[in-house]
Amino acid sequence: MKNTIAIASLALMLSACATVQPEATTLPEQAAAKVEAKTEPAVEPAADSLPLDQPGMSESGAEPDRANNQDALPAAVLTNEILFKLMAAEIAFQRGQWQAAYITTLGVAQETRDPRIARRATEFAMSMSQPAEALSAIRLWRELAPHSEEATQYYLGLVILSDQPAQAQPLLAERLKAASPQERGALIIQIQRLLLRAKNKATAFDMLEQLLAPYASLPQTPLALAQAALAKDDRQRAFKEASSALKAEPDSELAALTLAQMSADQNASVAVLTQFLDSHPQAREVRMAYARILVEQKQFELARAQFETLLKAQPQDLDAIYALGILGVQAQDLGSAEKYLSSYITALENMPHEQRDPTQALLILAQIAEDRNDNTGALRWLEKIAPGELQNPAYFSALLKRAQLIAKQGDLPAAQNLLKNYVGETPQQQAQIVLAQALILREAGLDHAAYSALETGLKRFPDNTELLYDTAMAAEKQQQYKQMEAALRRVIKLEPKKQHAYNALGYSLAERNLRLPEARKLIARALELAPEDPFIMDSMGWVEFRLGNFKQAEALLRRSYALRPDVEIGTHLGEVLWVSGKKDEAQQLWRAALAKEPGNATLKSTLDRLKATL
Repeated sequence: MKNTIAIASLALMLSACATVQPEATTLPEQAAAKVEAKTEPAVEPAADSLPLDQPGMSESGAEPDRANNQDALPAAVLTNEILFKLMAAEIAFQRGQWQAAYITTLGVAQETRDPRIARRATEFAMSMSQPAEALSAIRLWRELAPHSEEATQYYLGLVILSDQPAQAQPLLAERLKAASPQERGALIIQIQRLLLRAKNKATAFDMLEQLLAPYASLPQTPLALAQAALAKDDRQRAFKEASSALKAEPDSELAALTLAQMSADQNASVAVLTQFLDSHPQAREVRMAYARILVEQKQFELARAQFETLLKAQPQDLDAIYALGILGVQAQDLGSAEKYLSSYITALENMPHEQRDPTQALLILAQIAEDRNDNTGALRWLEKIAPGELQNPAYFSALLKRAQLIAKQGDLPAAQNLLKNYVGETPQQQAQIVLAQALILREAGLDHAAYSALETGLKRFPDNTELLYDTAMAAEKQQQYKQMEAALRRVIKLEPKKQHAYNALGYSLAERNLRLPEARKLIARALELAPEDPFIMDSMGWVEFRLGNFKQAEALLRRSYALRPDVEIGTHLGEVLWVSGKKDEAQQLWRAALAKEPGNATLKSTLDRLKATL
């Protein structure tokens, strides 16, 4: 399995394992989120659905504010003047003139004393992410409908977001006092989450501490204070509160997780989690958190054992199934990886409402199949990647890979048609299609056609450095060295830190035994940019060999080969050893290279040139 796949997959695993069902969000949080999100205005209702015409209906199509039924509505008369103003406001908003719509609607609300019109003014401001204006309208809405729960909830969210939390404190205190004992714990957590949105975390913490002082005996109180203390970067207080929470409720998974979160480092977190698991082996969320930390610590086998325990307890646990698939890749246990990831895909197909993206699992399964030369199987997995409502970036990559695999199966026209039928969403994607077309042609042995395709693409995208680089490599194969050098120098000008361009140009000069000091300078620059790249080390070793510095060449090539036992690096090292009189070792290297890639052109030409036998 390719290392790049394993590394990339591990980075994705934690986010995939962290997928949980979303918690219920309170209206204050929704209100604050709407302003923070900078959302686009929603499609507005037609002018024939104005607030005075439908007293029980929200203009935005939402459910009516039932609490409004407790507030007397004004006996407002829908005069021609009021109707004209409301219609003008709606039209202005649809044309992007939100301020005019807001001012007009708020004025009508003040004139008619109708809370539904104040609500509409609030919607105008909220949809344009204008918290100050929204708060003014909400205050009027609450004044006109003091029993409206929705108005109160939006008011709480906006005063917190506007960094005026003190204005919310009396109302929150009243709500805590009025809540039933069964409701109060959940309300404490909701208030803490709401106050997390305050800009001044220290002020928010002080306010929360005051609000919760009468309820210190409730287990939710120290949990809320721990999270609030962490938000203001007071880890000592956070740890103290979390410890109190676990002491008060020693069977609480949430308390254990909170204490682990507040601990000084990962080792301390592990100690909390493992101690809890010793006495509560069925604690799923704690075990999941422990497994994730093991992954972060690269203790993959221990992590696999934890996920296997989770899966044994819940055989349909998608987080555990996916994680075991990824860890199988990491362990090079491809049979296990394929088993779990294919099970993950099957489970998702049987659960159409599950909000998870299968793309990464499909890409890994396709790579596993391709690595064992099962191109048909790889295509089956790739074909399951859908474009999605928004263009899925992975769909484009899968499309390019599908074309490459179809071409490998010998159906070059079908591969070319697949690419021709996809226009590309952006110029970058269009350039990638050209690169894929050239790759397909090159792998089919049509080097000249590949070069022509790249040159044509370069006329459309003259500054695309990927196209320039591939065109340079294709030009070298066609012995068009001037074109190659011009393209690589253009890449260096556009991207001065692109080490591969320096390396390619330097190596080409060294290979042709031309301008060797310049070649050495180019490769040295590439090594500065990527000092541990084995291929650049190989180039430097080769230019030193061309300059007659055999000892330096041998040292560089040995180090390069140790980092990456590539056939061409081994071929170069073998030649240096051969001319240095170490022919037995050279032959041993070449035999290993021949066993790995019997048809390698560089190896064949080297053996022919040196008249070496194996």
